[in-house]
Amino acid sequence: MSLRAGGGWSRPAAEPLSDTAPRPCRGASAHPNSPAPLSPGRWQSMHPGAWWVWSLGLGTAATRTTNPLLLGLLIAVAGYVVATHRTDAPWARSYTAFVKLGLAVLVIRLVFAVVLGSPIPGSHVLVTLPELPLPHWAQGVRVGGRVTAEGLVFALYDGLRLATLLICVGAANALANPARLLKSLPGALYEIGVAVVVALTFAPNLIADVQRLRAARRLRGRPDRGVRGLLQVGLPVLEGALERSVALAAAMEARGYGRTAEVPSGVRRTTGALTLGGLLGVCAGTYGLLTAAGGTYGLPVLLAGLAAALGGLWLGGRRSLRTRYRPDVWGVRAWLVAGSGVLVAALMVLASVHSAGSAAALHPGVVPLVSPTLPLWPAAAVLLGLLPAFVAPRPPIRMPTAAKESS
Repeated sequence: MSLRAGGGWSRPAAEPLSDTAPRPCRGASAHPNSPAPLSPGRWQSMHPGAWWVWSLGLGTAATRTTNPLLLGLLIAVAGYVVATHRTDAPWARSYTAFVKLGLAVLVIRLVFAVVLGSPIPGSHVLVTLPELPLPHWAQGVRVGGRVTAEGLVFALYDGLRLATLLICVGAANALANPARLLKSLPGALYEIGVAVVVALTFAPNLIADVQRLRAARRLRGRPDRGVRGLLQVGLPVLEGALERSVALAAAMEARGYGRTAEVPSGVRRTTGALTLGGLLGVCAGTYGLLTAAGGTYGLPVLLAGLAAALGGLWLGGRRSLRTRYRPDVWGVRAWLVAGSGVLVAALMVLASVHSAGSAAALHPGVVPLVSPTLPLWPAAAVLLGLLPAFVAPRPPIRMPTAAKESS
């Protein structure tokens, strides 16, 4: 309040509210140390499909090599992009779980190589375990016996490749909003997209439930580790998952998620034929591109299969009665992010197929044991995957409200 020149009191002009800032409810007050609400800025304009294309490109590159140096470089690239562009959304917390899953897969692969043996012959025996005699019908399988360095190294390379693939998928799950990804799917894939998005959203909620219940047990002085803690935490987590599933099913049914439009039977048969033929053409064309004998017919068959599949998806979209509210735009940044992942995969495939020197470096030998080397051009191709760290808009930094007012 201030005193006017002509007498009386006047109320100061209210500060204009941002069009994008959320307005608090009447009577509600924010905690002084609570983080300020994030206004949806331009960083949300990144299409979620671009993150998936980028991560699948890195995963494809991981399947083309067993070199631990290149696989470690792929993990570092994915981890750096996630560290710079991950938000505090629930689905973004699943990246740590995928990293732990990759480490578990690597350890299990090594344990299998030690206990069940390895098909790789080796001369460097590390230890000899007691061998369990098996019947004659189980020939070719052994339990125990010699553990060689060559077999362990081969298992390490194989497990590290699978772990890298899981980490790349975890990067996409942490960066892409599953709800916005569902909105971007074509109408023909809407039901499949709903199932996939619900499955991808279930994992972060499950991890959050486990963390919440373990924290509650620690506050009550009860054990949260070991078999007993796992059993006492698992039952409430399962109960919460079932409750969410029932509530989600009821909400989706009430909103008419299962309704479809009536289309002629001829259109349905044409849609099925085009989609199935297109998928078969894509598989045959991809196989032709990856083999030396199919270099002449691989690309035409692949293009024809893509055209048929897209035509089938377009016809199948006529069954959907849904519209999109404020659809995400595939802009220049999305093209750069997706293109970097596709380029990494393409260069790694070319290096593994058409370059004899690079192919030998991509798959270091284990018989005899040789130290892996870092090939220059494949490493440079992997570093192209860092492009999203510089071109993709970063999420705004959350600043506590008290700190903002004091500044």
